Amino acid sequence: MEPLVLDSRTRLLVLTGAGVSAESGVPTFRGMNGLWENLPVEAVASPQGFEANPALVWRFYSQRRAGAADVKPNPGHDTLVRWEQHLGDRFLLATQNVDGLHTKAGSQRVVDMHGNLFRTKCADCAREPFADTTVHPSGTVPKCDSCGGRLRPDIVWFGEMLDPKDLARIGEFVSRQDGTRLVFLAAGTSGAVWPAAGIVDEVRSVRGDTWLVNYESAANTERFHHFVQGQSGQVLPTLAKLA
Repeated sequence: MEPLVLDSRTRLLVLTGAGVSAESGVPTFRGMNGLWENLPVEAVASPQGFEANPALVWRFYSQRRAGAADVKPNPGHDTLVRWEQHLGDRFLLATQNVDGLHTKAGSQRVVDMHGNLFRTKCADCAREPFADTTVHPSGTVPKCDSCGGRLRPDIVWFGEMLDPKDLARIGEFVSRQDGTRLVFLAAGTSGAVWPAAGIVDEVRSVRGDTWLVNYESAANTERFHHFVQGQSGQVLPTLAKLA
């Protein structure tokens, strides 16, 4: 297999999905069979669920915070840190994961497309989201210091739109005109659904190179120039040639 060459003429966009975090022991919604305590995940991960029972939503996310606090990055996370250190501003990491493991590993150029488990925002005012590791007691709903309204996890829930600023940052990286060769690598995600499917088509439209690293093949695997089957924590450390 030819290596992924990362040299001075390359800029690299990486998209990571649930498979990368699962290798560190973070449970996935798929692994939960779409249920939490016999409730559909939408009951605790949607605006409607929050309006119906905000205390239940906070119990779910407090459990997730407590569970994720001690989880360690895996070799896949560590490899992405080394790639970023090598490429600098020619590297961008977009993640669908909310556990903060990329930041914990040391990645700096990170787009948290689905939000961050360890950030909180106000549901009732325009207060800026803030870092927050608090595990709230069961049955409580934290209040905003600015307006007294309800705080909520800074997570993109089912039915909500991704932040346009995040999408713009990714789009600008893809369309950058700086003489470099664009490479897109998706890891731990099928690549068959949006946003991965949209990004791979966008990258191909500007003659970029596309890679998929995933434990399973996907319906659109043929849309990627290169498919490497396996766990990202095992594949990524030996995939690239830094030049």
